[in-house]
Amino acid sequence: MYPGTHAATAPDRPAVVMSDTGAALTYAELDARSARLARALHDRGLRRGDDVALIAENRLEVYEVFWAAVRSGLYVTAINFHLTPPEAAYIIDDCDAAALIVSAAHADVAGAVVGDTPKVRHRIALGGPIDGHDDYEDVMASADPTPLAHQPRGTDMLYSSGTTGRPKGIKKALPDGTVDEVGDPLTGIFGGAYGFGADTVYLCPAPLYHAAPLRFGGMVHELGGTVVVMPRFDAAAALAAIDTYAVTHSQWVPTMFVRMLKLPESVRASFDGATHRVAVHAAAPCPVDVKRAMIDWWGPILQEYYAATEAIGITMIDSATWLAQPGSVGRSALGTIHVCDDDGGEVPTGEVGTIWFERDARPFTYHKDPDRTEDAYHPDHPTWATTGDIGYVDEAGFLHLTDRKAFMIISGGVNIYPQEVEDALTLHPDVHDLAVVGMPDEEMGEQVVAVVQPADGVAAGPDLAARLEAHLREQIAGYKVPRRWVFTDDLPRTATGKLQKHVVKQRLSG
Repeated sequence: MYPGTHAATAPDRPAVVMSDTGAALTYAELDARSARLARALHDRGLRRGDDVALIAENRLEVYEVFWAAVRSGLYVTAINFHLTPPEAAYIIDDCDAAALIVSAAHADVAGAVVGDTPKVRHRIALGGPIDGHDDYEDVMASADPTPLAHQPRGTDMLYSSGTTGRPKGIKKALPDGTVDEVGDPLTGIFGGAYGFGADTVYLCPAPLYHAAPLRFGGMVHELGGTVVVMPRFDAAAALAAIDTYAVTHSQWVPTMFVRMLKLPESVRASFDGATHRVAVHAAAPCPVDVKRAMIDWWGPILQEYYAATEAIGITMIDSATWLAQPGSVGRSALGTIHVCDDDGGEVPTGEVGTIWFERDARPFTYHKDPDRTEDAYHPDHPTWATTGDIGYVDEAGFLHLTDRKAFMIISGGVNIYPQEVEDALTLHPDVHDLAVVGMPDEEMGEQVVAVVQPADGVAAGPDLAARLEAHLREQIAGYKVPRRWVFTDDLPRTATGKLQKHVVKQRLSG
């Protein structure tokens, strides 16, 4: 199904709503406008397998572009609007975008990338004029409103966030079939598990250029629900949006939970949440104390999944099961889990290693990067894939994440997982944000370094370091406690809360 399906039966139902203004697109409007844009791109020569790139803040038109691509056999590449012009130009050029749609709010980027994106044949400005760009509304108005006679199913080609280096294009094979014949294969998994349907009101507090927010909105549209989009995450505004729009479903990352838990008690007490049935979280491991606090507050409505933009596999766990298996990300819902050592051999139950998912076929390639693609697949099992996460499976078959392999610290020959240290400090009242990384050390190979952004009103310095160290020594083994404390006014995170640890290490090295 797609918006056209629901436009025929519930044309006035809201498909997308902006939480701050209440501006909305009905299913009839989303269907008609995405059909016009699909026609306009087709008339400009784009054909099945071509790519349309989008740089825009959270706004209604994001889903017009998304569905225009999906209903005409195109790839859509949503790009982080916080990127510098060279970073954005790299993605635009690498994905072979034939058309580029840019919000006027990012006109500086649009102008700066022109010289480095020669493959772009059509440049379109959204929400205002940009020199050298066609106007989005003029393009729509001049297009034939009749949907394309043939509407092959398209999909996204998104880029990794670049938390460990240059982003990679994650390319899936285009589905066989038309948009009204073939749906997103993940819709059945997530929609069934979380009860998405026509009565769903789904709150998206994260940027739509990321995989989960964009894709989950698409899944909700396939099933006829309403997507409420926040312009940006704000903890108090998110709680207010749940009550204002009678939100039934929402999706979060652990950093958002921490921000909401640290709101003044008066703000938290004013939250009703009577309609809120499912709160999904993913993207990063959630500290046990944080998740327990959220379940205590919101009730057993938290649903966690573990996956990746590459969609190599999925695990899922509900609140009741998690309370019995704290720290787990669940059992497999897609793919068979294998945990292997550095040589590729499977390790015994309970032993830490690299996490691989076995599928019937390879689910993706890294665009124009066969070497990286091969590195993502097991040398002896060509349909086992990994994104480099490490963890273990317990005797009951539940997966537990330990950390990213690239983040592991080896100090004195001992493996130390930064996530464990970070989890022990996340809810400390003196800490607003933190990152734990390994830095070179002549004696130990690497030393554990904590980079801390103090909470408002908390003075940085030796006294704070001493308090945090004393707290950690009550929580974790002494060899894991940071040997160096660095205080900062901010930490580099993506808009979905992922730490950019390579940037942290660059700052420390500089």
